[in-house]
Amino acid sequence: MSRIGKMPIAIPAGVTVTVDDTNLVTVKGPKGENTYRANTAMQITVEDGTVKVARPNDSKENRALHGLTRTLIANMVFGVNTGFKKTLQIEGVGYRAKKDGNKLVMNLGYSHEVVMPEIDGITIDVPNANTIVVNGYDKQKVGQFAAEVREKRPPEPYKGKGIRYEGEHIIRKEGKAGKGKK
Repeated sequence: MSRIGKMPIAIPAGVTVTVDDTNLVTVKGPKGENTYRANTAMQITVEDGTVKVARPNDSKENRALHGLTRTLIANMVFGVNTGFKKTLQIEGVGYRAKKDGNKLVMNLGYSHEVVMPEIDGITIDVPNANTIVVNGYDKQKVGQFAAEVREKRPPEPYKGKGIRYEGEHIIRKEGKAGKGKK
C-alpha cells in the first residue's frame, strides 16, 4: 500500500471539495478555486471532513497514480486555504526590481528593462529592490512563474550575479586568476 496515497486529506473550515462521476475534483476556498481531473481508475471519496483516495488493484500504473493523485489533491486543498509562495533574490550591481501596477519591472544589466505582467491566480510582491515574492493558490503556476522570472537572468557561477531562489546555493568557479595555482 502506498504510504502517501493511503493518508486521508483533512478539509479545513471554509474549504469545500466536490468530486463528480468523471473524477473531476473541484476545491473551493478563500484564496480561489482549483480543479483537477483525476484518472478514472482512482476512487476518490469525500466523507466526514476528509478526502480519501483508493486504488482498485496493485498494478504498476495504479500504484504510481495513487500517491500522485493524493498529493495533487492535498496541494489543491492547501493552496486554496493557505496559498503557496516562492521568494527570489536578485544579486548584482544595479540589478533591481519594482512593481508598476500589476507588472514586475526588472533592471538586470540589459540595455532595456524586463517587464513581466502578473498572470491570473498569481500576485507579485516586491518588499525591497532585491527581493521578489510570488504568491498564488496553484502550486504549479507559482513555481512556473518563479522559474520564468529566474530565467530572465539566471545566476552565473563566477560572481554569483543574477536571480536565484531564496536559499539556493550557487557553486562558484575560480576564474582565470586561480588557474595556475596548485
